[in-house]
Amino acid sequence: MLLDLWTRATGAQPPLSWQVSLLLGALALGVTWSPVGYRVVRHLVTLVHEAGHATVAALVGRRLTGIRLHSDTSGVTVSRGRPRGPGMVATVLAGYPAPALMGLAGALVLGHGYAAGLLWGLVLLCALMLLLVRNLYGWSVLLVTGGAVGVLSWTASGEVVSGAAYLVVWALLLAAPRAVVELQRERRRRGRGGSDADQLARLTGTPATLWVGLFWLVCVAALVVGACELVLPSGVV
Repeated sequence: MLLDLWTRATGAQPPLSWQVSLLLGALALGVTWSPVGYRVVRHLVTLVHEAGHATVAALVGRRLTGIRLHSDTSGVTVSRGRPRGPGMVATVLAGYPAPALMGLAGALVLGHGYAAGLLWGLVLLCALMLLLVRNLYGWSVLLVTGGAVGVLSWTASGEVVSGAAYLVVWALLLAAPRAVVELQRERRRRGRGGSDADQLARLTGTPATLWVGLFWLVCVAALVVGACELVLPSGVV
């Protein structure tokens, strides 16, 4: 079984045609920017967002205490270490760009035909996050997400696996800028708070709006480059 799993995860197949990819991108756009669809996709975005915080925290030597995922699609990652300094700044900074950068990396992976590998990578991410999440709702999100993706990757045909992988990547690329828009809306509605941008402002003395702008630029740049990778015919990019 493990050999079969490895074979499926590492096997490559031709990328989808640009026409099919564009159609899937339009579908992902409709889902991601609709109120109900975005709420569903937002759980995946939050999962990757918190994974970004956790990964960078570990890389800079902070001690991870735990992650919580909430039913309102928010999340929090707690780590211990110096309360200020470059490590803390990098940890806080990592959240909002993480879904966009993961989407961009996914587009590059799909360009080489590793759709199944991408989905199994998402299953592995959910499994690793289970070790860090500290609330029941967070575990349920990870189990449902990882279980559904794992079953689909194991049982579905290659074409269906590729289509699902493209949808996931398009959803990440398209939802990342929207998450930044929602961040700024919340800041305008509630004023200063505990958002990543406000924390970065307190840590660096730089206005929070500039950090929001940086998040937006990174997410839009990843969307443009990722979309070109997914849509333009092979050899153009």
